[in-house]
Amino acid sequence: MNPACPGRFGSSPISHPSFFRRSFGAIDARRGPRAMAARTSLAAAALCVVLAGCATKEELPGTPRQDLSTGQIVQLLPSALQDRAGWAADIDAAFVTQGIAASSENVCAVLAITEQESGFRADPSVPGLGQIAWREIDNRAERAGVPKLAVRAALQLTSPDGRTYSERIDAVKTERELSEIYEDFIAGVPLGTRLFARLNPVRTGGPMQVGISFAEAHVSAHPYPYPYPVNGSIRREVFTRRGGMYFGIAHLLGYEAPYPEPLYRFADFNAGQYASRNAAFQSALSRLSGIPLALDGDLLPPGSHAGDAAGETERAALAISRRLDLGQASIRKDLERGDEQSFERTRLYERVIAQADQVEGRRVARAVVPAITLKSPKFTRKLTTEWFARRVDERYRRCLSRISSQSGG
Repeated sequence: MNPACPGRFGSSPISHPSFFRRSFGAIDARRGPRAMAARTSLAAAALCVVLAGCATKEELPGTPRQDLSTGQIVQLLPSALQDRAGWAADIDAAFVTQGIAASSENVCAVLAITEQESGFRADPSVPGLGQIAWREIDNRAERAGVPKLAVRAALQLTSPDGRTYSERIDAVKTERELSEIYEDFIAGVPLGTRLFARLNPVRTGGPMQVGISFAEAHVSAHPYPYPYPVNGSIRREVFTRRGGMYFGIAHLLGYEAPYPEPLYRFADFNAGQYASRNAAFQSALSRLSGIPLALDGDLLPPGSHAGDAAGETERAALAISRRLDLGQASIRKDLERGDEQSFERTRLYERVIAQADQVEGRRVARAVVPAITLKSPKFTRKLTTEWFARRVDERYRRCLSRISSQSGG
């Protein structure tokens, strides 16, 4: 990473004239005064990108590039959506601050994810969330070895807003509200630290339902450049429209993954960056080793550390280590790079893929939609990553068709 430009996300040229027009040039009258103000505030952030020679992400494959103005983005938003201009301005600002082109493909990808995840609601309500929360509290208390009655008694204490924690949980409607209850409880009640410190069960939020842990990790590597003050914490910022769109766009488009179809990037949004690439690697490794593998994109067990027992993917690689001419330490080291683009340049990846191509007599898939069953107290039916990715892909293609029809294409 170029230290002179901490906001850098990837590697494709920004010499396209429209980038400079979008960052510094005249503002299209259709963008409105709010967007004009945002452009002025964002100029300094964009200047870092230009002067430091940083680069933007590659856009999704598809039709020829067409940068969209804020006014054009407005036209793609649902007609019944309130404050369409505000939504478009926040979306456009997120693209500009991150140096990501607002191409038809990229904008449609973002809108498709947002529609699928929240129906364009910055803080969507969840039916029966209070009951879900109580079940989670009881489960966590049991795992912590704390009597249920003690927990319930603690939740009868008065919270900062004047109601008891119990009353707030009974009335909770959205994940933002529930997250704030947990944060208040953790900070204000001794028992809360024992039960819930760093274990707030609300893991996603905002209109794109981006992972809060992703947003917090992202800020640690890329200073949050939005021209507004952080809403108390990055966690709370995720639940705002501007923050939710900013981090959602970063998660969806802020990394280099040359997939043949956007479907795999949509799957990654659900399963984790590079999950589709990793699932393809697992498929190739399974063919070589003869060991069945879950094609979930997790090359190491979640939360594993050096010295932990090998997971199934590592065991499959170790089974053919001689064939790969790699030792145990090298295999482990390469697998630890599974959440990075650089994994594709490791000896493990290159040798597994090359040998799989040779055995199959053809080029094996470099991307596979991860086979993951989604689990959440909010779900009332069985859902999978493939279901999610294909639903988003359908919305994405409808969006592109609208642009094509509007332009007479």
